[in-house]
Amino acid sequence: MTLISSNRLPRILSRLKLFLALSRTPHGMIDMATPAFAALVWLGHPPSIFVTFLGILVTFAGYTAVYALNDVVDFRHDREKLQKEGICVTAGDLDAVLVRHPMACGFLTFRQGLMWTAIWATVAIICAYLLNPVCLWIFAAGCLLETAYCLMWRVSHYRVLVSGAVKTLGAVAAVFAVDRSPSLAFVTVLFLCLFFWEIGGQNIPNDWTDIGPDARFGAKTIPVLLGPQRSALLIIGSILMALLLIVAVFRCSSAPYAAAYPFAAVSAGIFLLLIPALRLWNFQSCQEAMNLFNKASYYPLILMIIALTRALVQG
Repeated sequence: MTLISSNRLPRILSRLKLFLALSRTPHGMIDMATPAFAALVWLGHPPSIFVTFLGILVTFAGYTAVYALNDVVDFRHDREKLQKEGICVTAGDLDAVLVRHPMACGFLTFRQGLMWTAIWATVAIICAYLLNPVCLWIFAAGCLLETAYCLMWRVSHYRVLVSGAVKTLGAVAAVFAVDRSPSLAFVTVLFLCLFFWEIGGQNIPNDWTDIGPDARFGAKTIPVLLGPQRSALLIIGSILMALLLIVAVFRCSSAPYAAAYPFAAVSAGIFLLLIPALRLWNFQSCQEAMNLFNKASYYPLILMIIALTRALVQG
């Protein structure tokens, strides 16, 4: 019995890795820092153990479900690109550390991907409701917007605005999870800051890496329609807005923050966002776009560490 179990274990782990690839879990784990930062920076201290536990669970479930939903909705497009371009392996892409689009590559069936998405969405729904029913509605809005974003691939480059909204909703939900009536000013500047970070540091650079295949398949993305130069300008402008707004996020918090904290946040943003964006402007290559995307992915994690540092220092 032990021998059978030990022989089956590698196959089980291998199968699990495919489902984690569907949800882009390595990237999703980093993204979990975004709602954690939002809750910490608003409160100035960690929430209760119960809220923290539920928050971690709903965050993992939510990101797991929404990232998988992207592949479920985009299944036909991904399979079409696979047949003509080959997309299963992308070196250096944080979104594809395990395997890219496992359903389209034939490693998972559509039904398996749909079931995986539904299971984690159910977990997220239950936990979100227990934290605050408002969080449930925010999660539902995120799923609808993610679906709309995928369906707009060949429709309009304004899908970038939808992507910016989707990435901010987890952080907004986290604030309502720890405070049922947070400051509207704080929620607004937090939303806008992460909105511009997503557009300049994530969405446009990620689309840039696929500019060749996207152009051949008639996709409506910013790099395809605006070209490298204007796309790079839009990236730099969005990042500058995010760096300005991160100062406002600390200033609008319910907890007092010394100037050192927003200074650290802006400094980290210059290193992880602005400098790679300027390199992209200079070289205008897919490699530099991927470099910006990968580095920008770690920015919320650094912000979380900054907010957590303040919480630990204040005791």
